[in-house]
Amino acid sequence: MQTQRTIPFGYMPDGTLVEQITLGEGGMSCEILTYGGALRSLVVPDRQGNPVDVLLGMDSLEGYRQQDKFLGALVGRYANRIGGSRFSLNGQTVVLPANDGENHLHGGPNGFDKQVWTVEDQSDTHVTLSLFSPHGQQGYPGSLKVQVTYRLADGALHIGYRGESDRDTVCSLTNHAYFNLSGHQSGPVTGQFIQLHAARYTPARPGSIPTGETAPVEGTPMDLRQPQPIGAHIDDPFPQLELARGYDHNWVVDGQAGTLRPAAKAWSEKTGICLEVLTTMPGVQFYTGNFLEGCPPGKGGTVYGNRWAFCLETQYFPDAPNCPQFPSPVLRAGEIYHHETVYRFSCGK
Repeated sequence: MQTQRTIPFGYMPDGTLVEQITLGEGGMSCEILTYGGALRSLVVPDRQGNPVDVLLGMDSLEGYRQQDKFLGALVGRYANRIGGSRFSLNGQTVVLPANDGENHLHGGPNGFDKQVWTVEDQSDTHVTLSLFSPHGQQGYPGSLKVQVTYRLADGALHIGYRGESDRDTVCSLTNHAYFNLSGHQSGPVTGQFIQLHAARYTPARPGSIPTGETAPVEGTPMDLRQPQPIGAHIDDPFPQLELARGYDHNWVVDGQAGTLRPAAKAWSEKTGICLEVLTTMPGVQFYTGNFLEGCPPGKGGTVYGNRWAFCLETQYFPDAPNCPQFPSPVLRAGEIYHHETVYRFSCGK
């Protein structure tokens, strides 16, 4: 469907058209690509009312296809890592392709982030994208039908996820938006503030695979329950931070999973822009862009460096298919996967 808000963005090597869809509501607007379902921009007003694009992104399809940072993309069938690129389901071993050392990351080398999604429905303020992942794609059992709806309303970007499989499988979908609340081109985010509503996190071993425990944040640099600059403790001599070269961990969101509740809050003193994240998912990955260097130039030719953005990826826990003590990411045949995440913006004085 071609509307004033839908324009061509490029063509895949096989000739498939990739489109860019623009949504707008009040002082907010965002651009979404059918390639990877990626959020390309998100413009919100600063304290003076000036528009600020708070998302890292690319100006061309070629840039998106070359980068390996999952910029703004919808990732699946399983967000984050699965250790050893295998897990057991119903007594059978499922083997997945390794694309992060020996581990499987964000759905594999040809995950949902590298596929062209279909526009199912759209208006000035929302778009619904769909994708069909056949049985065996990237090793996963079951043919999975996925729908993701982006909607702007009341100063917030709402993302609704829905999935249904014809066989038992695992499913954990997220969006990999990179936020910089001072503007995508403004440099490191270490001076911006973060707060996570989480008393526990999942420590990781080398390869960023969870050890299987949920540990209290109390008394560690992982305690982000009180607002603090992102850079306040990011370089502390703490093994978990040294392992990931900064923050790149899963926190256990306080409250009941399955209910929409606060997960995180971040803001920039420079612009006054404040971001609140609410989710129904059990976990959130806070990642400080520790490996952003090496990206092709971004929007406007901006060369993004390490720690120039942060991610707040709502999710099931990493490696949950191999950790029965974690909330289960198993999607049974015929059941409905449904989760919601809200990115709500406001402005301080």
